[in-house]
Amino acid sequence: MSAASRSAVTTHVLDSSRGLPAAGIAVALERATDNGWSRVGEAVTDDDGRVGQLGPSRLDAGTYRLTFETGDYFRRLNVDSFYPQVQIAFHLADPEQHYHVPLLLSPFAYSTYRGS
Repeated sequence: MSAASRSAVTTHVLDSSRGLPAAGIAVALERATDNGWSRVGEAVTDDDGRVGQLGPSRLDAGTYRLTFETGDYFRRLNVDSFYPQVQIAFHLADPEQHYHVPLLLSPFAYSTYRGS
């Protein structure tokens, strides 16, 4: 996928408990507004655990969040888990930059960082 065609925010989910990409996780991107959160885009992770199209190619500066439906993912694997969702809020400071937000996931823990 070219940089011109990918969305301003992308993600990649890795299931660290299995050592595999986490395919089939629903992901929503929302923007904070004066009235709460407004949906910007949604997608499902592909076979490599990635989402390259999650809204427009450019977003205004502001606070955004990603919501991952992790409970549904682990239920499909018949694995008990603690977090039904993982929500990651972040500040998008420069509308000209690309923001990649990976999620490392296991049934009872998660971590994230700003990727490139």
